[in-house]
Amino acid sequence: MITGGRSLISSQPAFSNDAKKLLVCTGNTVSIFSTSTGLQIAELEGHRGLVTSVVVVPSTTPAGKLLCYCWTSSEDGTIKYWDFSVPELMRSIDVKLPIYSMVIPGLSSELRESSEKPSDLFAYVSVIVLKEQLGGSCALWWQIRKCNLTKCTLVGGVTLAESKNALSITLSCSGRYMGVCDKRKLRIWEIPTKDSDHSVLQNIRLHHTKTLSTLAFHPTDRIVSAGDVTGRILIWRGVGEHNLSSGNKQRSGGLMEDMEENPGVREKDDADICTTRHWHSAEVKVLFFSSDGAYLYSGGKEGVLVVWQLDTGKQKFLPRIGSPLLYFTISSDPSLSSISCADNRIHLLKMPSMEVLRSIQGIKLRSTVLDMSDGSSEGIVFDSATGLVAICSENYCIQFYSLFDDREVSEVQVCERSHQPADEVTVVVDLVALSPEGSIMITVETRFAEEGIGGLVSLKFWSCSSSNKEFSLSTVVYEPHRDSGISSIAFHPLRHMAVTTSQGADFKVWIGSQEMQQKDQMQNAGWTCHSVGSYKKKPMTAAAFSGDGSVLAVAAEKVITLWDPERNILVATVGESLEPISSLAFIGKSEYVVTTSQGSKAQVSVWSMSKLSVSWSYKLKIEAVTCAMDDSLFAVLALLPKPVGPVMSNEATTLDGDGVILLFRATDHVPVGIWFVRKAKGASLAFIRGSPKSEDDVTDGRSVQLLLAYLSVDHEYMLFDPLDGHTHIHKISRGNLADLEETGKFGYASLYGDLPDFSLERKQAASITSVPSERYWETLFSGPSHNLPPLAKLCSTFLESLLQKSSAVE
Repeated sequence: MITGGRSLISSQPAFSNDAKKLLVCTGNTVSIFSTSTGLQIAELEGHRGLVTSVVVVPSTTPAGKLLCYCWTSSEDGTIKYWDFSVPELMRSIDVKLPIYSMVIPGLSSELRESSEKPSDLFAYVSVIVLKEQLGGSCALWWQIRKCNLTKCTLVGGVTLAESKNALSITLSCSGRYMGVCDKRKLRIWEIPTKDSDHSVLQNIRLHHTKTLSTLAFHPTDRIVSAGDVTGRILIWRGVGEHNLSSGNKQRSGGLMEDMEENPGVREKDDADICTTRHWHSAEVKVLFFSSDGAYLYSGGKEGVLVVWQLDTGKQKFLPRIGSPLLYFTISSDPSLSSISCADNRIHLLKMPSMEVLRSIQGIKLRSTVLDMSDGSSEGIVFDSATGLVAICSENYCIQFYSLFDDREVSEVQVCERSHQPADEVTVVVDLVALSPEGSIMITVETRFAEEGIGGLVSLKFWSCSSSNKEFSLSTVVYEPHRDSGISSIAFHPLRHMAVTTSQGADFKVWIGSQEMQQKDQMQNAGWTCHSVGSYKKKPMTAAAFSGDGSVLAVAAEKVITLWDPERNILVATVGESLEPISSLAFIGKSEYVVTTSQGSKAQVSVWSMSKLSVSWSYKLKIEAVTCAMDDSLFAVLALLPKPVGPVMSNEATTLDGDGVILLFRATDHVPVGIWFVRKAKGASLAFIRGSPKSEDDVTDGRSVQLLLAYLSVDHEYMLFDPLDGHTHIHKISRGNLADLEETGKFGYASLYGDLPDFSLERKQAASITSVPSERYWETLFSGPSHNLPPLAKLCSTFLESLLQKSSAVE
């Protein structure tokens, strides 16, 4: 079994102490990437649930060598301590509650230096608990609890906060303060220098009129910033000077006095002043102060990173990122940062110029636009020959992702449109199809009408001339089915022929004109409509070609119609189903057709084309169906009833799942295999050709290994041999897991480049004639001051340039 396709953005990543590695939470593991190459070099495996936090320990040896230790938390209710240089699990703590967020204040340098002797190490965790309510029902609540990492136990009786909303904890750089956004207020705690099981944390609250989404602490001053759901950024100064450890001075006076002396501060909050910045048009998701505290970084749905100068309010932008921003992470190297985007991509940035050095790209996550189409997976199609999956993304692109290598192969821009931060969607790529050999791609692009004007459906044909899936646009057809949309696309198995069906009661057969084959490249001059067909003015919902391409089956609502695609002649019709047919496919090269129907009488049926009748059927709600290319096997993904009552996250691992994969042979209604899966709603299924078998392994008559690919709604996938009962999990990384040679530049070299090689030795001239030295001082100090080498490197060369030397002859 092969697994992959994990999310890179479920939690905020963390840099190693030397900034050469980036630790990313990926499902139940932590993947370690090289910042110089962007490839995965190691993985931390051991959690049974989603990893929610990773905290790197800033530790060094007496010799100054950086150590590689980190803490991780997970929804499985455990906290683990790792040596990620090996990698090796050092310690595991079971708190028995799903952990949503975790911070460890005692790891900060300020608190460690102020402590006289080593004390217990504490973590503050946001956990999920199940609370009973008055009506006897149960609900999930979030609490902030204190955990003693040294004693491996939760501190009893200490609950800092409780809320119905998810509480994500933010820690200041100094480790002295932590806070959470709780609806329309900030809750901030001061952590004592010497923390213990019985320490009492002082806290204050800062109020706002809108729901707050994120907060950030200034690295040195008493300044707190927060972003709200409307795009506003609030900056409080002098936070906690009255009620925290600075003297506990109580503020006196009424509301008018507070308004005059503390402008912008609400409800007698403990702050001197509150100012507002407003550039973002939607919720602020990213908020972070620079290491020197002079700048504030912000970002959100617009896909633009904004840099605010804190004193003047001036702005600088990193535009056209192309996806909403989620996290901004700094490293120990001031020239390197990372930004996590909603399209499952992490950009490594060169600071302060904010230049994108390289990107770590995962599989595209499910488009929220496709959720409007009753959960269907029409935006996903598999290339069975090469093991690729094509996914429609929200930025009007088609991503080709390798299931065997677990990495992106290419990306095709379907329509040239920039990222739209507005909630209103005007264009969507809702259908994609690939020819059996993978050289032709068809996309359907829908432009919605604005106030009843301007709606348009575009059918685009793309051709590929290389193995790396670089497609070029061949033909564009506007409104191919008049005012109706396209319901399905099917390719001929042997020719450059395709068929599109429409809810407007017709289907069209398209052929590629002027086909010519040159070596391994296939080029098409264009596509034209070959014929048009309809049946009793019924909506055409699905279509499929037979294995040899001689028969075209089109679903006309509840009836299967059989056509001769060359002459466009209706050959036969097959009886009616209980509900309109939603999908249709020939089972390999057999005479059987499998159909699925949705609705109250949902079912999957197998039809015999020789008898023109149904062979057998099941009343199941089918989410996806796939057929083997050269065999009579087919598989369906059926949805299971939802469990009754709330389910804890750590209990979800004991469930069989919400879907089941059933493997059949066309002639037998008894399943050959059954597999329970999770996240089946909106998932996809496909047969993939694996590696060729050796002569010793050919025991079932198949010379090529046949794999079954399951892609969940979160685009996590697995590949396995459905006819092999002994499968072992094998995770494919995005790169070589062996240690890679780090070739990245850090410190001075990363900011200004390599220093020139100043050598005191001069090339001796062949002639004994003395020659004057070059006038180095004329160009030695030219150029911008920030690009000059340090004076220690310049001094010897400058003094040497003032002396006149002659060649010495022995």
